Amino acid sequence: MISNFLILNVYAKKTKKSKIVTQLLYGDSFKQIRKYKSWIKIKNDSDNYIGYVRKRKFSPNYKSTHKVYVLCANLYSKPNARSKIKKKLSFGSKIKVDNKSGNFYKFNNFWIKKNDLKTINFKNKDIFKKINKFTNVKYKWGGKCFNGIDCSGLIQLFFNFNNIFCPRDTADQIKYFRKKIKLKNVRKNDLIFWKGHVALAVSKTKLIHGYGPLKKVVIMPIRKTIVRIYETANLKVTGIRRVT
Repeated sequence: MISNFLILNVYAKKTKKSKIVTQLLYGDSFKQIRKYKSWIKIKNDSDNYIGYVRKRKFSPNYKSTHKVYVLCANLYSKPNARSKIKKKLSFGSKIKVDNKSGNFYKFNNFWIKKNDLKTINFKNKDIFKKINKFTNVKYKWGGKCFNGIDCSGLIQLFFNFNNIFCPRDTADQIKYFRKKIKLKNVRKNDLIFWKGHVALAVSKTKLIHGYGPLKKVVIMPIRKTIVRIYETANLKVTGIRRVT
């Protein structure tokens, strides 16, 4: 099945009072493991992550043609800019284009600007080329979209956009990426891990991360961040991994 909701929360248990463990974007596919009265236990196809979603009418499997390349893409009721509606698709969402008109593409019952999309097989040579667009996006545990994202979700999102597998959680990410790097040798696109946290080096001296204490995605000096996390959370760096 495929999620036909703009953002779909995935919960740890069969109740909305449980924590959100991840999110499915529009076009993400999943398998149904078990049905309950008003819930479904699912496994996400992109990373095998298991959780619970509310029972709804989802789309049958189809082949997506395009994916969203901007932080959030406006949706329109007609193929013109004056028909904008209060709905947006987040970066990495996948659609199947079924009609075209000028600079607009149609999917389902919506129109979207052509310039906000890339073809489904598109890849950036630099996996994290557009990650700075998430700067100042709100920190949200389990989030993976423009209105809330967590540290590991931010990293996974860019691998997924470039059609590359990446685990969802930091504990699995540090095990999956095996090339170990020393702090003195850090360079752009290295991943820096703490227990329960991950950041991406955007240069030899700076990193970007979804940082809970500041409640948003921020760019910070690497050395100062390491000191701050140790002083405030008593956590040391557990590993640095080279992934590109």
